[in-house]
Amino acid sequence: MPAESATAVPRPPAPRTAAAPVLTGAQAVVRSLELLGVTDVFGLPGGAILPVYDPLMDTSEIRHILVRHEQGAGHAAEGYAAASGKTGVAIATSGPGATNLVTAIADAYMDSVPIVCITGQVFSNLMGTDAFQEADIVGITMPITKHSFLVKTPEDIPGAIKAAFEVASTGRPGPVLVDITKDAQQAEAPFIWPPKVDLPGYRPVTKAHGKQILAAAQLLAEAKKPVLYVGGGVIRAHASAELLTLAETTGAPVVTTLMARGAFPDSHTQHLGMPGMHGTVPAVLALQESDLIVALGARFDDRVTGKAALFAPNAQVVHVDIDPAEISKIRTADVPIVGDVRDVLVDLDVAYRGALDGAKADIEEWWSYLDGLRDEFPLGYAPTSDGLLSPQYVISRIGELTGPEGVYASGVGQHQMWAAQFIKYERPNAWLNSGGAGTMGYSVPAAMGAKVAEPDRHVWAIDGDGCFQMTNQELATCAINKIPIKVAIINNSSLGMVRQWQTLFYDGRYSHTDLNTGHDTIRIPDFVKLAEAYGCLAIRVEKEEDVDAAIRTALETNDRPVVIDFVVSADAMVWPMVPQGVSNSYVQYARDHAPAFDEQED
Repeated sequence: MPAESATAVPRPPAPRTAAAPVLTGAQAVVRSLELLGVTDVFGLPGGAILPVYDPLMDTSEIRHILVRHEQGAGHAAEGYAAASGKTGVAIATSGPGATNLVTAIADAYMDSVPIVCITGQVFSNLMGTDAFQEADIVGITMPITKHSFLVKTPEDIPGAIKAAFEVASTGRPGPVLVDITKDAQQAEAPFIWPPKVDLPGYRPVTKAHGKQILAAAQLLAEAKKPVLYVGGGVIRAHASAELLTLAETTGAPVVTTLMARGAFPDSHTQHLGMPGMHGTVPAVLALQESDLIVALGARFDDRVTGKAALFAPNAQVVHVDIDPAEISKIRTADVPIVGDVRDVLVDLDVAYRGALDGAKADIEEWWSYLDGLRDEFPLGYAPTSDGLLSPQYVISRIGELTGPEGVYASGVGQHQMWAAQFIKYERPNAWLNSGGAGTMGYSVPAAMGAKVAEPDRHVWAIDGDGCFQMTNQELATCAINKIPIKVAIINNSSLGMVRQWQTLFYDGRYSHTDLNTGHDTIRIPDFVKLAEAYGCLAIRVEKEEDVDAAIRTALETNDRPVVIDFVVSADAMVWPMVPQGVSNSYVQYARDHAPAFDEQED
């Protein structure tokens, strides 16, 4: 997904006519957003973006939500987009305001989330002089955006914003930055809508080549051990229904990556679960021992493949992706298919039926083996030995009591993996997390954005005590703006995943991973007091018999945010686990020899 920059979207100058009202550049920003159907934006004002904030007071069509940190605005825009399928919007000022968006922009880039970030820039005549709060945000974000615009004249503002939304939401979705100088915001120009948009070289391929579809269908019809390897691209393409149709047509097993949880129903008999470092044994071994992998909107990430050179050594690969740069980047595709995965799934289903010509695929022996793995290695966890809560139990109860219509946004670490494993996902856009960048602090602001986008759903932020302390100030935003998210802090008083690695690979030398948040004698901070200070309902749970009541209270409370401090065992581990840098064949060995599997229980 190449990043580019441009000074503006070129278009012919428009005459000043009665049909074209004269607006300031700032007014043009707001009016453009209105005409694009934007109803919610997240931002924080500052000097260089201040002109835009004045007309924002006058609009009745756009709700501006004042965040407490620009990173929160970026993650909220991500959560909004990921939960709704729309394009999220974040606004910040120049310099540190813009650079505070960088983490969220990088996160959106890695996970293909459509967001538009509008930033103020210093006066154009001051650029390059190290002016107050000046930063070359276009240059800074060039590697982590689909496109970056620098706008210096008011005439170019409508075209730049319209183009930004088009680029963010088409092809492989992603973040786009529009940086506007302060003089462009203050100057006047005729407002022409719709503007002429010119994006040289930007031509996303959506329709796949027919011969490639036929070749893929033939391989699928002949395969004895096929697997549909489903990535987050299926969710971004709104292709879950088409995936279900193809899966049931072929009868092939399905695995859904961390970014694709919910793309295929967990309850479906063909679903083997999540593959990868912390995937289920059947999902990991299905990929590793397959003879055909049909990769759908997936990118063969290292967390899925393990040591890439040893991944699925006997498998041919059909790789479907809208981004040609992803195909054969890590694993050479025998049949590369560039196109919109939703359209490809429809065409592949038709072609597969034709390739079979009334026959039935011979995969019964394959399913017999996989079903044996499912029976032998169900997902489970060991009870704690220190009397503290099992985090897996807490998270599973959140999912069971909330149900599949809820939205679950997680932070990054152990709690993220447990939420991916132990909540059952039956629909797309229910699971939000930072997969590629692995950004701690994602959960609370992303849940806030999701709740704004989906106000009628219960939205949970499932967070760790480490992640929560990075962005919990957005609880104030939620309380003031009546955004009643539910926050479950899985409080093991440590940086849990780092601690797990220290346990396994550093002889239990816990170097700087104790956070002192859940001990009996010291709680710094006391999350209950902190949450109450932010205007939230706050609960602490330390006993298993109190878990359900706390969750039900949260679900019944819709006038303010709810924060539940679940004090869990620091010794709980995420199993299974394929160590970094080894082959996924390790699972075949480990299931017979390693404690990682022996300790699991139903």
